[in-house]
Amino acid sequence: MARSSTSSPRSARAPLWRRRMVLALQILAGLVVLAFAALAVTVYVSESQLPSYEELKSSPNGQMIRVHAADGTVIVSLGPSYGDWLSYDKIPVVMREAMVSVEDRRFRSHFGVDPIGLARSIRFAFNNRGNGRRLQGASTITQQVARTIFLSNKYTYGRKAREALLALALERKFSKDQILELYLNKVYFGGGAYGIDAASRRFFGHGAETLSLSEAAIIAGLVKAPSAYSPTADAEAAVGRAGVVIGLMRETGAITAEQAAEANPKDVKLAPEPRQNSVRYFTDWALPQLEVLIDETQRPLEVWTTLDLGMQRAADAAIRANAPPGAQGALVAIDRDGAVRAMVGGTDYVSSIYNRATQAQRQPGSAFKLFVYLAALEAGHKPEDSIVDEPITIDGWSPRNDSRRNSGAVSLRTAFAYSLNTIAAKLGQEVGFSTVADMARRFGITTKVNTHPSMVLGTSDVRLIDMTRAFASVGNKGVAVTPYGITKVTTSGETIYAQSIDTSHVLVAPYVAAQMTDLLQTTVNTGTGRAAQIGRPVAGKTGTTTSSKDGWFLGFSSGLTTGVWMGRDDAKPIAGLHGGTAPARAFAAFMKVAVANRPVEQFDTKVTLPEYQLEPDQESYFGEADNGLFVDENGTPLEPGVAPAPVEGQQVDQDGNPIVRQPRPAERPDQTPPQGTDGTERPADGEKLDQAWLDHVLGRDTPRAPSARPPRERQAPVADPRPTQ
Repeated sequence: MARSSTSSPRSARAPLWRRRMVLALQILAGLVVLAFAALAVTVYVSESQLPSYEELKSSPNGQMIRVHAADGTVIVSLGPSYGDWLSYDKIPVVMREAMVSVEDRRFRSHFGVDPIGLARSIRFAFNNRGNGRRLQGASTITQQVARTIFLSNKYTYGRKAREALLALALERKFSKDQILELYLNKVYFGGGAYGIDAASRRFFGHGAETLSLSEAAIIAGLVKAPSAYSPTADAEAAVGRAGVVIGLMRETGAITAEQAAEANPKDVKLAPEPRQNSVRYFTDWALPQLEVLIDETQRPLEVWTTLDLGMQRAADAAIRANAPPGAQGALVAIDRDGAVRAMVGGTDYVSSIYNRATQAQRQPGSAFKLFVYLAALEAGHKPEDSIVDEPITIDGWSPRNDSRRNSGAVSLRTAFAYSLNTIAAKLGQEVGFSTVADMARRFGITTKVNTHPSMVLGTSDVRLIDMTRAFASVGNKGVAVTPYGITKVTTSGETIYAQSIDTSHVLVAPYVAAQMTDLLQTTVNTGTGRAAQIGRPVAGKTGTTTSSKDGWFLGFSSGLTTGVWMGRDDAKPIAGLHGGTAPARAFAAFMKVAVANRPVEQFDTKVTLPEYQLEPDQESYFGEADNGLFVDENGTPLEPGVAPAPVEGQQVDQDGNPIVRQPRPAERPDQTPPQGTDGTERPADGEKLDQAWLDHVLGRDTPRAPSARPPRERQAPVADPRPTQ
């Protein structure tokens, strides 16, 4: 009895560590029960809040944007592309099996979250701890549906937890077939395609109902990395990935070994890639502006733009036809209200999406003289003012004209028409180089403008669209023109944005703009921009940089302003490239089409020829009068045989008759006068570019009495003083 009484208390007392372990297990079990209860409640609540199946089918995957040209034509569709919704029974079996095999082989057996896959993912994370690699392989098809419809692709542990809860709720509310149907119709396959039907049409050119095994394998392989395995981006990678999918299908028993052997993804014929033309340069520039114009980010948008498709085709053709071999070209056309009607950022969008019309910064050369002369005119100068073309040095900088000669006293009109560098330097020094820089910024130059003396010759980098905007503001009588590409944005029939035009910002007085237009049209009629003539009034300016690295022409006519740039992306010289050659020809080719249906508009100022052109035609000096009569200064006929009085300042012989100079050696038929690089006659070494030289090259050395017939219209010059372009 004593033994029994002493052993009972000893057996009743368990070690302390054992009791603590039991207590911990009990607490843990309680926590697990509570966790499962909380999970069940959360899943139940999530399930009750899930939309119906029909609502899930119609939920958006992203924002669809359709871009319209000015005439309403849809030019680009961006954002998600949807094909037909295919019910589960219409989806090919090979497509269903391919997706399950590669994305979630235990899809039919798990409850939304795959414990085996989760364990494998945790082991992967442990083995790769510290290298920044995240969990892989844990997401089931159901989880991907939850993420696609309800969540974002941002990778966080919180998002993964919500994804798992939603997957459990989806599995409780919908069948496996419904979930797989949702997945195959909504998952993203690259190229803007959502769902297998959109992907099939995008890559193979037909609907998904007729997908072959190889085609299904290619589509199934895209989900892992749509951009990396896209058949249009990397066909070899897509075929390789499809081979992996076929191998997995054989491994899971979805297909037989014979079917796997017969499949050959290399033989799959891809749909031709839609041609990307220069319209994309315009849309790439215009569409990012939506971020500041509207707040709508969900509903599909209809974007109406200013682009004129006819002008765009003409612009594309003009650049392609006139850009020198190996060179790029860009063109911007802006209407008087700022509407961008055409934009070409390069010779080929497919080979280069870099937009040289809006992104490239290049030196404008003499086109920058627009701001020099605007500042001079605003300071009180007139186009008729005389200024001496002579050597000048400013802070050690000595500019020289392209002809390497100086012409003496010339008018501002002549200096601008023939782009004399020394005159631009003098004007810049007079008004102040900072004043010229301020004028450039006033007219919309957004890049940095230096104030070194050489800046008057266009040594600061600019953008083509900014320069075109500046010329458009001059053509708009000094009122600021702001380029825009979007006229309105609608969604569900509601207009959520409409462009308004501000005409209140006056940059210079109207008379200054008129005087500048006077100079610009003289350049086109008789100066360096003659190749830009289109048979109606045109005002414009050429620009050429050192060693012909850049060629520019900018001008306006009939309310449309167009800027053209040509050059190489690596800024290497291009032989023969001048603003007055290829760029001016491209301008003319485009503008002839662009303004063909617009009324001819005369400028406020008359065409005034520079002083080199103020002499009568050479025809007035040669040949017999129609009626054989001479007339005096009042138009009264002279008696036959009576010679006319000599013109003022002309040398006469002892009888009072005009002295006839003998032709110079260079005028004889067997000799050729000195010529410039463009074939026009220029002064020989040692000769001065003055009125006597012009009389000589124009054949005016042997004057005679003027004809009694009505005077002819003055013609373009025969001589070219060869100024800077």
